[in-house]
Amino acid sequence: MSTNVRIGSGKVKRRDVLKTVGALGLPMLVPAGALGLAEQAPPSESVKVGVIGCGGRARFVREGADVKGFQVVAAADCEPGRAEKYVQEMSGGQWRAYTDFRAMIEQEKLDAVMVETPTHPRAWITIHAMLMGMDVYIEKPMCLTIAEGRALVNAARKLGRVTQVGTQQRSMPINNWASDLVKNGVLGKCLTVLAPNFVGPFRWTKTSSKDVKGPVEPWWDLWTNQAELRPYDVALHRGWARWWDYDGGGLCFGVTGWGTHSYDQINRALGTDDTGPVEIVLEEPLADRDTGRFAPRETVGGVVIGETGDQDTGTEYHGMAKLHGPRAKVTMRFATGTELKLHLDGDRGPGLGAIFTCEKGKIEINRNKLASNPKEIIRSPDNPGPNKRPESAYHIENWIECIKSRKRCTADVEIGQRATTLCYLVNIVRDVGLVGQVLHWDPQAERFTNCDEANRHLDRPRRKGYELPAVG
Repeated sequence: MSTNVRIGSGKVKRRDVLKTVGALGLPMLVPAGALGLAEQAPPSESVKVGVIGCGGRARFVREGADVKGFQVVAAADCEPGRAEKYVQEMSGGQWRAYTDFRAMIEQEKLDAVMVETPTHPRAWITIHAMLMGMDVYIEKPMCLTIAEGRALVNAARKLGRVTQVGTQQRSMPINNWASDLVKNGVLGKCLTVLAPNFVGPFRWTKTSSKDVKGPVEPWWDLWTNQAELRPYDVALHRGWARWWDYDGGGLCFGVTGWGTHSYDQINRALGTDDTGPVEIVLEEPLADRDTGRFAPRETVGGVVIGETGDQDTGTEYHGMAKLHGPRAKVTMRFATGTELKLHLDGDRGPGLGAIFTCEKGKIEINRNKLASNPKEIIRSPDNPGPNKRPESAYHIENWIECIKSRKRCTADVEIGQRATTLCYLVNIVRDVGLVGQVLHWDPQAERFTNCDEANRHLDRPRRKGYELPAVG
């Protein structure tokens, strides 16, 4: 039997027939032998998933072990041997390994993929996968530029794909409970938000494309993707999260590393999932700075006191957050009047959240941990308490449920775009360097209205052969 059927002038995968049935309101619990699909269980029973990119972050898929219908069957990585090693580690060789993700999608007849690659090829791979019929879990940050992120949103909407961006705090019950206190006005109007002053990306200056002599390994060309092709260097390959060419500050306590989580938490609590700030101010020149003093805490009766007092939940992250790199304080203002101050060091307060000062008190929302002033705010009996499952299990589960229902995920691609945009706005205003000047941002047009130089940072030229694929 052919793997495709024609409708009009385009190809429709057999799995898309099932999606069409669901869209028409007909039962999704179709018997496995219906529609000539005896060899393929419908999405209502099991979602066949492939993993693209087999680095360290890809190992979190273990956290979905208890998610009903989540079935990983294969993995792909362009680096020779890496997928095989990952498959052996994760499944004892039961999954299948590929070097070409497109071959994996086609041969395994997948329903969905998880894109766990470095940041710079992520949008290119994701759109190719969506064009091949895949619903997609997109690791964060989901893109390398604001324009690239908008292309992802547009592709997902045109193709009708279910997308989940990897900001897993969105699915944690305790984080959502606390966010709703702010969002629903339980604490009164939110006046200010205090969040970390994250480290930005470093610039690679050691080599350039001019240093490439002769042919390069095909896998290195593919790995480099849209970025400038440089000679292989292990510091680029394994340390990609440090460098501007490949990420926006992907370290722990980096702008797009931890920042995506923190800023998404802010959007969730402020109800700004479909918008953004209207004013942005760079408070100081960009400079290499330590991320904090990391001095011993003063305690009284065993209780830590200091700058943030009982709004301090970041203790477990301090060792990871001690860095030295490009930083500068940034302040943003939303149309509601709420001010977002990205001013905190890494040794005080939340590394993966923010402190919300409202009319009726303060609440600090960090990953799976809360603090408040007065303390009674978080002592409410309806507080669900810390996670009872692995932290990503909730997020994977929501993605699988939405693949079956065709509803939008809790961290849908548009929501991911808005959180990621905050990260890149920080990097852009730092690079432009107009200290003290108010830059006006139009969150609907996704452009600055008074700074052409800043607008030039919204996108980047792409290397030939790695342009984003056209959709529709």
